[in-house]
Amino acid sequence: MPTRAGDGSPTGDGPGTAPSYVRLPDLVRVRRRFEAPLLDDVAGRLDALLADFGLSEHIAPGARVALTAGSRGVRDIVPVLRTVAAHVRRAGGAPFLVPCMGSHGGATAAGQAEVLASLGVTEETVGAPVVSSMDVVPAGESRFGTPVWVARDLAEAGAVVAVNRVKPHTDFRGPVESGLVKMLVIGAGKHRGAAEAHRVALRHGFPAVLEEYACLALATLPVIGGIAVIENQRDETAELHVLGADDFFTREPELLERARRLTLSLPFDEIDCLVVDEMGKDISGAGLDTNVIGRMSSRCGAAAERPRITRIVVRDLTAASHGNAIGIGMADFTTTRLLAAVDREATAVNCVTSMGPEDGRLPIAFERDVEAVEAAFATSGAASTAEFSLVWIRNTLALEELLVSTALLPVVRADASLEVLGAPLPFPAGNDGSLAPEWRLP
Repeated sequence: MPTRAGDGSPTGDGPGTAPSYVRLPDLVRVRRRFEAPLLDDVAGRLDALLADFGLSEHIAPGARVALTAGSRGVRDIVPVLRTVAAHVRRAGGAPFLVPCMGSHGGATAAGQAEVLASLGVTEETVGAPVVSSMDVVPAGESRFGTPVWVARDLAEAGAVVAVNRVKPHTDFRGPVESGLVKMLVIGAGKHRGAAEAHRVALRHGFPAVLEEYACLALATLPVIGGIAVIENQRDETAELHVLGADDFFTREPELLERARRLTLSLPFDEIDCLVVDEMGKDISGAGLDTNVIGRMSSRCGAAAERPRITRIVVRDLTAASHGNAIGIGMADFTTTRLLAAVDREATAVNCVTSMGPEDGRLPIAFERDVEAVEAAFATSGAASTAEFSLVWIRNTLALEELLVSTALLPVVRADASLEVLGAPLPFPAGNDGSLAPEWRLP
C-alpha cells in the first residue's frame, strides 16, 4: 500500500516488488528486567503435594479416575498429568484423560483428542488413555432458569481430579477467572455447556455464572480435588497447589492474585502500532491476550485502560491453533498467509460458542507483510515515521524481549526495568516485502 513520508521517494526495489513510499523507522532491541520464580522439579514437587493431600485416600480400589485436560499451552502439562496418573495407579485406581475444552477442536471428539496430542498429551506420554466424547448430562437448573451441562465421562467416573492453570482471564474480571472453577463450567461443559454458560454470561456476567454453574457441577461430579498451576513471566511453572474440592472458591482468588503479579504487560501506555508475529489458541484463549493488547475480545467486559494501541498487525497463526483464528477480529491488519491458515468452521464454532462473533471478523490482509505495517502507519495519525511509536513482539506470551521504534527511546530510558541492547537497527524488511527480525537474546 503506497503511502508518503519523508522525502516521498520510492524505497522498494527488486523485480516484481511494488514501490514503497514509507521509510519505516529504525528499531532498538529492548529487554525486560524482572525476577521470575521457577519451580525446578515439577514432578517431584507435585508428588510431594499429592502425598501430603492424601490423594490415595479418596480413591476406591478399581475406581476409574478422570483427569481434566484442557486446550491451553500449559508448559508442564505433560509431567503434571503424568504424575497425577501415577498416583492414581498406585492407589489402585484406573486414570484416564478427558478433554475439557468447551468447543475447541471444532467441537468434535476427534478434534479435541487431536488438540491434546498437539500439546504432547497422549496415552504414551501421560500413562493414561484419552477418552474423548462430546456427550453431556444435566447437572441441574441454575437460578437463571437455564440448564447446566457437564461431560458424561466426568459424571460417570468414580472420581475426578481437575487440572488447570490459574491466570487472569481475557474477557472479564472476578474473584475467580481462568482456573479450576472455570474448567468445571466451560471446559467440562463441552460444546453444549460452554455455549449455554457464555450465553447467560452476556446478561448476568461471568462471575455470577461461574459461581452458580460451578456449584451445581461440584454437586454432580465426583470431584476429589484439583491441581492449580501458576506460571511465571516466561510461561514456566512457578508454583503448584493441590486443592480440595471444597477449597476451589476459597483458595482460587488468592492464587489468581499471585498469578496476576507474575503477568507481564507492555511497558507503554500509548502505542501507534503493535506488530505481532503470531497469534493462536495455544498462546491465549482469546488468540491475542487482551490483558496485553488492551482490547477486549467479546461483549462480556470492558477494554483495559492501557495500553492504548491505535493499530495492531498480526502476521501468522500458530500451527497448534489448528486453524482456529478466534481473536483475529481484534487486529486491524494481517497477511494473506494468515488468512489461508484459517479454518473458517472451527473459528465460527468457537466464536459462536463464546458469544463473540466479532472475534472472527477478518481484518484487511496484505500479501506482503511490510505493506500491513505501512498501512498501520498510514492510519495511525503519526505525522512522520520519526514520531511513529511501534512495538514488535513475537506473541502476547513472549514479552521479555521487544523491538521498539526510536520514537519510544525516551520512555525506555526512563524505565529502570528496561534495557536497550545495542544501537538502532534498520527496519528488517526484505525487498520481497517479508519481515525477518532476529529474536535471539545475546
